Amino acid sequence: MEQQVTISKKRLEELEKSAARVDKLEQQIQALMRTLYGRSSERRAFVDPNQLSLFEEETPPAPAPEKQQISYTRNKPQKKKPVRAELPAHLPRKEEIVEPDNIPEDAVKIGEEITEVLEIEVPKIWVRRIVRPKYASKTNSEKEGVSGVVIASLPELPLPRSIYGASVLAYIIVSKYVDHLPFYRQRQMFSRYGYQMAESTMGEALNKVCRLLRPLFEQLRLEVLKQHYLQADESTIKVQDSHKKGATHLGYFWAYHGPLIRAVVFDYLASRAKEGPNLFLQTFSGLLQTDGYKGYNDVAARTDVTMFACMAHARRKFIEAEKNDAQRSKQAVDMIRKLYKIESYCREENLSYEKRLEIRKQESKPIMDEFKQWLDENSGAGVPKSSIREAINYTLGLWPRLQRYLSHGEVEIDNNLIENTIRPIALGRKNYLFAGSHDAAQNAAMIYSFMATCKLNKIDPDKWLVKVLSEINETKTSDLHKLLPFNFKD
Repeated sequence: MEQQVTISKKRLEELEKSAARVDKLEQQIQALMRTLYGRSSERRAFVDPNQLSLFEEETPPAPAPEKQQISYTRNKPQKKKPVRAELPAHLPRKEEIVEPDNIPEDAVKIGEEITEVLEIEVPKIWVRRIVRPKYASKTNSEKEGVSGVVIASLPELPLPRSIYGASVLAYIIVSKYVDHLPFYRQRQMFSRYGYQMAESTMGEALNKVCRLLRPLFEQLRLEVLKQHYLQADESTIKVQDSHKKGATHLGYFWAYHGPLIRAVVFDYLASRAKEGPNLFLQTFSGLLQTDGYKGYNDVAARTDVTMFACMAHARRKFIEAEKNDAQRSKQAVDMIRKLYKIESYCREENLSYEKRLEIRKQESKPIMDEFKQWLDENSGAGVPKSSIREAINYTLGLWPRLQRYLSHGEVEIDNNLIENTIRPIALGRKNYLFAGSHDAAQNAAMIYSFMATCKLNKIDPDKWLVKVLSEINETKTSDLHKLLPFNFKD
């Protein structure tokens, strides 16, 4: 006779918690394995469950196949001349003519062979000598109140009484915040080029440049806040704590991206609290796209702000749930992939916002309707706190914001554009590790804003910064907007 086992409610809850914990641990292991050995892109096909794994138990070796000798004849392939890659036409050319020896006297030139080879010159350090001749006038000297000496005014320099010109200052800044080279590495490079520059000197020059650029940064902030559509995200930065020797504080760069003008502003704050977006966005009204972070809730509650969510974050949740529930995970990701395929088509065809909106209503909306029905039908899938349940609940919780992009052609399906602008910060963290102070972190936020905006507009940050440093002292406050990267003309 079978014995009936009764499980108490408390015991059942404990088992469910244990199952959820095991699921979480497996999810973390899978995430770590993807980080170490997986492809960098999340857009990957799911593994066929019938496919053998490298980690499965060994199976007995299959019998060796019988060998069969086959002979045939074929035409010997002709050796193809290797194709040389063409070098970009925009690169400058330095022509070098190599004449043959012993040219016959009656020889006539019938053509020429041209071979192009890419070369590079390391940076050259040189001294700009500004010579201003002085002239004396006996006539002027005899007039009361008129000097007898005539001399031209000194050309405007970025930092008065500094021996460093705009090109050197720009080189130091771009090397640190674009090429992620700490000052000690730059010091070594300058030494190789024949000049000794201390790291403290670079830091002092950077601080002075940041004070010079502060009004332009404020202008960039105002331009971004005037936009009716923004994307927002945040990233961490370690900051040296002056109160605890050797300790660092975890600060945050809050990023605000205006896709329509291709501009981004980083706002540094010491915490991830809601006061960050509340303060920065107090004058903003329009469309705001974020992830599901609750720090934006106060802004979302405002009547003059319409919130949009990020489909990439929802997709990521389902990818992380693959180990927990491969079937449902694949179903969700496949539907999301169809949505992205439509977005890729619109981008490749360079469609207008109006045309993109039309296509979304015709093709994307039926997929979103199907996805919503699937979410509702599977809302009870998995045990509580399992990764598949969390992915479904996360997506359902943000559904009004997720589907809202279907009604706005200018709004992106996700926040990937702003995540791309944040990526250089992560690279910088790996190289210079931390900011020396909160003031240094604020300076970094400003420079990152300029450099990221240059990148969005496909502008050489070095050329832009040299021009700005050369002109900003003589630029009126009302004309500062002309120096911003998206208004830059080389």
